[in-house]
Amino acid sequence: MSERKQQRAPQLRAVQTKAAILRAAAEVFDEFGFSGASISKIMKRADVTQGGMYFHFSSKEELAYAVMVGQGDGLVFPEGEDGLQHLVDITLYLSEELQHNPVLRAGVRLAVEQGEFGLRDDVAYQAWVLEFRQQLRFARAKGELQPDVDDHELAWVLVSSFTGAQLFSQASTGRADLPQRIASLWRYLLPAVATEETRRNMRLTLPPTQRPKESEPGAEQRG
Repeated sequence: MSERKQQRAPQLRAVQTKAAILRAAAEVFDEFGFSGASISKIMKRADVTQGGMYFHFSSKEELAYAVMVGQGDGLVFPEGEDGLQHLVDITLYLSEELQHNPVLRAGVRLAVEQGEFGLRDDVAYQAWVLEFRQQLRFARAKGELQPDVDDHELAWVLVSSFTGAQLFSQASTGRADLPQRIASLWRYLLPAVATEETRRNMRLTLPPTQRPKESEPGAEQRG
């Protein structure tokens, strides 16, 4: 084995170990919340030693923060032309991902529970504001938005509304009805923000080919 390969092997193992810890942590935080999770549960789920755990993360709080801010890592957004329809598709896609994706689910849960580990940090929410605003800027350039719509304000409203909808859906149905709730959100919101011509061509369901696929890598990932 060459010297370069010998140097890269430990680095690759470290990357793989860190990824395994983050995945295990997301699963444990999703199941038990911050208070119910423990380093020992995460170590067991990840099948790593205490030394391997603390080499990457010094505390449960640090691990929770990493999961919270990395909630969108690995998501494969639906394909399509940038603009308002693409934004609708992204939100519908996220509503279905929240039904089964432990990384996203845990990150969202920890963003709500972050007071339990001493934080008041909106970085995860702001990341989604930026993501949504980018699509709204494309929509503006295509003439899809009404003239008085502020794209940054609308992005903030969308993230706030989506957050509330998913919390309500989680409490009432375990998010089983979340895609329908997000479609309803758009049904009432679009007349206030989109042009009449744009609304006529909008759909509020994901095509079958764009539906999330569990544990399947995509060609284009977020994060």
